[in-house]
Amino acid sequence: MSRVIVLKKKIKKFDKQIKIPGDKSLSIRWILFSSLASGVSKSKNLLISGDTLAAINVIKKLGIKVVLNKKFCKIYGKGMDGYKYKDNMSLDAKNSGTLGRLLLGLIINSTKKIKLLGDSSLSKRDFKRVTNPLSRFGASFKMRNKGLPLIMKGSINLKPIKYIEKKGSAQCKSSIIFAGMRTDGKTIIKAKKSRSHTEILCKYLKLPLKVRSKKNFDLIEINKVKKINPLNYDIPSDISSASFFLALTALSDDSKILIKNVNINPNRIGIVSIFRKMGITINFKNKRIYKGEKIADIFTSSPKIIRPINCPINLNSSAIDEFLIIFLTVAAKANGVSYFKNLSELNQKESPRLKWAEKILKMMGIKTITTADSIKIFGNPNLRIKKKIVIKNYLKDHRVFMASVIAALSFENKKGWYIYDKDSIKTSFPNFLSIVNMLNDER
Repeated sequence: MSRVIVLKKKIKKFDKQIKIPGDKSLSIRWILFSSLASGVSKSKNLLISGDTLAAINVIKKLGIKVVLNKKFCKIYGKGMDGYKYKDNMSLDAKNSGTLGRLLLGLIINSTKKIKLLGDSSLSKRDFKRVTNPLSRFGASFKMRNKGLPLIMKGSINLKPIKYIEKKGSAQCKSSIIFAGMRTDGKTIIKAKKSRSHTEILCKYLKLPLKVRSKKNFDLIEINKVKKINPLNYDIPSDISSASFFLALTALSDDSKILIKNVNINPNRIGIVSIFRKMGITINFKNKRIYKGEKIADIFTSSPKIIRPINCPINLNSSAIDEFLIIFLTVAAKANGVSYFKNLSELNQKESPRLKWAEKILKMMGIKTITTADSIKIFGNPNLRIKKKIVIKNYLKDHRVFMASVIAALSFENKKGWYIYDKDSIKTSFPNFLSIVNMLNDER
């Protein structure tokens, strides 16, 4: 199979209804919670991707039975003390920052040394943001610099902590919550607002967690958990995956799309707020609550004009995974200058995404002004690309690939877009190109 996809033509107009795979954040959390449950948990629409398969392989290595097929996944949890730790065992998070960071909180009760591994991309990412608070519980770590591999030794005499989480990192917050679940006493977290899937699952499972929501932060209290009941879950679709097709519709002539059964957690829909501010109409239909999560069908259509935006920083954490698609599509075509700031977290992802946005926009012929944590994009609604664009050597960041494909379908380029490492989509959205091809079918 060729590693490169070549695109030269803009997508034709479409009016389609699609369903996309299960939410990645929820899929990984369901796997981890179910591994601690006392009994059998079953899911449907579980995302089957590199990240979720890594999570399944980790819990299997910890002694948890898993049955996985195309229709469902069953996890045979053994309770809060069901993991089997072995001396010097290695656990591989592959490309998943969510898995790697949450896992450290889960296994903090191991008195045996455990080595955490990741692929070349994950190994470069910051793990100090979780090892620092976890060490205060009583765990010890050996690591080079701030990334992977690292060696952890936990404790059975964990002490509750008070911690201020300033980055808006749901992964850091969730890792501390998992550690607090294993600790006698009350752990308190003052956390900058971020996605709240872990807290919602805790509440639905009636675990001893309390959240007091303030304007700019959440105050979270978690006590020791003795038992988790099994959780049967029909996992809703992923707003991050949906965002690619919302953007494609916005930049396609006279097009419409309905995306079914999407998770619209308020801490995940920053992209919707941004698109609306830019003049793109997005409607939520058939809204409902499912096991604590807000779900809806999302409808959008092509706008007549896309307005520039001075993006409010309070939307950053709820759109952090979607900024690349925003930059390369709607901001590039907006009728004016868009400004995004306080985005240093973008360069802490699978690749330095702010730098990649600048690089790709420059190749497209879009002027930008960037700093270490901000970007101004001088949109051009009449953009015509007249030179070959090659996208490669981006650490196989799945979102770089997918955002580049959507940009290529949105801005015609007779010289061609040559986008390498298409297997990178296996991380989060294996059937991405199948849906693209369905939308691009002119029959």
